[in-house]
Amino acid sequence: MGIILFVDDYLNSLAVGTSMRKVTDRFKTSREMLAYVVDSTAAPISVLIPISTWAVFFGALLESNGVAEDGQGVWTYIQAIPFMFYPWVAVILVPLFILRWIPAFGPMKKAEQRAEKQGQCVPPGAEHIDDEIAHLEADTHAKGSIWSFLLPMASLAFFTWWFDLDFLMGIFVTLAGMIVAFIGFKKLSPSQTFDNILEGFKSMLDALAVLVAAFLFNEVNTSLGLADYVITTVEPLVSAEMLPFIIFTVMGFVSFATGSNWGVFVIILPIVAVLGQNLGADMTLVIGATLSASTFGSHACFYSDATVLTAQASGCTPFQHAFTQLPYAALAGCIAAAGYLVLGYM
Repeated sequence: MGIILFVDDYLNSLAVGTSMRKVTDRFKTSREMLAYVVDSTAAPISVLIPISTWAVFFGALLESNGVAEDGQGVWTYIQAIPFMFYPWVAVILVPLFILRWIPAFGPMKKAEQRAEKQGQCVPPGAEHIDDEIAHLEADTHAKGSIWSFLLPMASLAFFTWWFDLDFLMGIFVTLAGMIVAFIGFKKLSPSQTFDNILEGFKSMLDALAVLVAAFLFNEVNTSLGLADYVITTVEPLVSAEMLPFIIFTVMGFVSFATGSNWGVFVIILPIVAVLGQNLGADMTLVIGATLSASTFGSHACFYSDATVLTAQASGCTPFQHAFTQLPYAALAGCIAAAGYLVLGYM
């Protein structure tokens, strides 16, 4: 499901996390492991498949910064996909950890042992999240249908694409259709339908509060010039061969520290474009390193929007999700950094 719902990483995290939570509980999989799998097939998949909000957004930025010619932004983005090492490694590691070809380690190992031996899939301290979304549990007399699951998912993906990859419009149209369908087919009464809508908003208030705080933190860092300062500091040390490696490590750190992935890319891309062109670096590799760093920040940061949404959908706290996932993200980051270092000198 994480690979199929590639249009947008937010759509991916929310849809897969909420729909798979009870299924993984049945097989004694910890919520932390579920959150890791969901998060690792959300932003990394959306980055690698160019029919997504990431490709459209970053393609336009590449054009506006002179890295790509007008109308060629998405094509330039596609050419850089093979060099987006971090998302590739992050996605490849998922089945390796699931199949235990690479054994679980760190905090994730303890979480999996807790779920398998004690049957406690929900981590201690996260019980309130299930309570908040208890209204989503099916009525005892309800008759389920696979179409009630597949059609809204297909509608959301289709209308997001139909409205030029506008995820918000896709949500509005799909929700409107679901309200009409559920009432029309008497799945829910009008009062039950709108009660569930309000309960859904309420269940996301904690996540929204964290997101607002994260965006405020990012704005503070932007106003202080953190990104510009870091890039200016390392500029004298840069060579054409080292540029992809330095971009990935430095920008990955900034993205991780600020909790911003798209915002940091907007700030740093003009600097990266000038550096790459002045040094005669391979711009395709440079773009791949830049997007890999953005993905790493989204994936690893404790308070990034992706982390918060994935944790809420999967039924654990953002800290529990980020703390168990960080060693896995760090492993993928080290492999990606080594790839940029080697390829830069080839």
